[in-house]
Amino acid sequence: MLAQLDTRVMAVIKKTGLSVVLSALMIIGVAYKAQANPDLTAEELIKAKGLFFNRCAGCHGTLRKGATGPNITDAKLKEKNYDTNIIKAFITNGTGGGMPTWGEYLSADDIDLLARFLQNPPPAPPEMSLAEMKESWRLIVPEAQRPKKPEHSRNYQNFFGIVLRDAGKVAIIDGDTKEIVNVVDTGFAVHILRTSASGRYFYSIGRDGKATMIDLWMKTPDKVAEVKTCFDARSIDSSKYNGKKGNFLDKLAIVGCYWPPHFVVLDGQTLEPKKVVSTRSYSYDTNEYIPEARVAAIISAHKEPEWIINVKEAGYIWAIDYSDLKNLKITQIETERFLHDGGWDASKRYIMMAANMKNKMVIVDSETKKQIAQIETGQKPHPGRGANWTDPEFGPVSATPHLGEGLVAVYGSDPKGHPKNAWKVVRKIETLGGGGLFVKTHPKAEHVWVDHTLNPDDKIKRSVCAFEKNHPNEKPKCFQVADHGRVVHLEYNKTGTEVWVAVWDKAGEIIIFDDKTLKEKSRIKADWLVTPTGHFNVYNTMTDTY
Repeated sequence: MLAQLDTRVMAVIKKTGLSVVLSALMIIGVAYKAQANPDLTAEELIKAKGLFFNRCAGCHGTLRKGATGPNITDAKLKEKNYDTNIIKAFITNGTGGGMPTWGEYLSADDIDLLARFLQNPPPAPPEMSLAEMKESWRLIVPEAQRPKKPEHSRNYQNFFGIVLRDAGKVAIIDGDTKEIVNVVDTGFAVHILRTSASGRYFYSIGRDGKATMIDLWMKTPDKVAEVKTCFDARSIDSSKYNGKKGNFLDKLAIVGCYWPPHFVVLDGQTLEPKKVVSTRSYSYDTNEYIPEARVAAIISAHKEPEWIINVKEAGYIWAIDYSDLKNLKITQIETERFLHDGGWDASKRYIMMAANMKNKMVIVDSETKKQIAQIETGQKPHPGRGANWTDPEFGPVSATPHLGEGLVAVYGSDPKGHPKNAWKVVRKIETLGGGGLFVKTHPKAEHVWVDHTLNPDDKIKRSVCAFEKNHPNEKPKCFQVADHGRVVHLEYNKTGTEVWVAVWDKAGEIIIFDDKTLKEKSRIKADWLVTPTGHFNVYNTMTDTY
């Protein structure tokens, strides 16, 4: 779409990025003024809503008020004097802050439609009741009809679940043999998979709010239940506690939704909806009412019957005690706004969440239910679950990469054994550039790996970096691993000897590396491998090993 703009603007954008596009326009004397809201036909409005939901709502919000991405309401765009051409330029080329170059994925007509749609007020999205959820619930294989033990001889704890995002499917791959076990129909644009506490089930959640339960004990693993819990979702997890307060292994599951903003408790064996709780709330700092306070991440506790969720826009972390659903107990912990993702430290006591638009990691003690630290790590931290290991100088540490700069920030995470280093950045490891989504390691691995998925440079977004735990002062080894698509997500096998990465493209690939040598071991290519993104090992996910 930039071909429609002056070639001098294109040169400035290519050199300096879209952050200075408006200045460039002013320099060459091109005047762009806010216009009346562009008209949309009924058919165009339906299509535009779908495009926005699929590509934009996750970062900018259904109501467009911003979170990981900025506020892009029609009022804000008019305030900035952004017209259709400027908006199209941003959509087409992305930004240095982490927005993809959507020109690679959307047609010129779709980009033009999105630009016009954004200049109109956001349509009011619908709500969803528990009764509506139950109407969508489908129990495909009742619990009594499922196998009592695995019907195959495969090592199911080393299975990998591969998200085939645009196909609306999940592939199950045998991590030992690298053979495809099955491809399962799930929700659209599955965001994550979580494993039940026993490792028997995969739970998937699609961006369309559809949860799917896959039984890995079946001769051919397949879905046994599904339910639609909302219209836009991002997170799911199971109950993992077994102790004095009861045995809840595999008994319950939880889905966190973006729209409507709520969480839903499900039966862990059937996915029958049991309880829905709104997360609409007031911000922790200004007490401003947030109608779109979304659940961005869920962590299941091992030491208490609890789920830890974050309420993204409001700046709260909630500890949900699921031991008594009729008298549900929720502890609301003030942290920082725009929470996104995170995970446990190695001891599974401390909750580490990224408030990425505030450039911080927030730390909560799950025992005291209080925030104990905020760490300024860099521009837009995005750890995924994060990575934990023992540094030879600073002891137990954790880390996050960043969307906005090429940096892995390593911080101490052992306040008892190494109090001087706790919750302080102790190392800054440079990568190839920003756009990092995930950092990963394994207790038995020698390296820590990081991607650059949302970097605008073709070579960088197709490259990974790895550095040695025992030699952290040495420069990381970075190398390009694909010649197409974007390289995304890192996951170890059960034993910590292999690292799997995905090539996010219509002609997708899974590339498997030897962690010790950093050499490629094998590469999976197939017609069914369409837009692979996240890939999750059963054992590591059930035990929260990262």
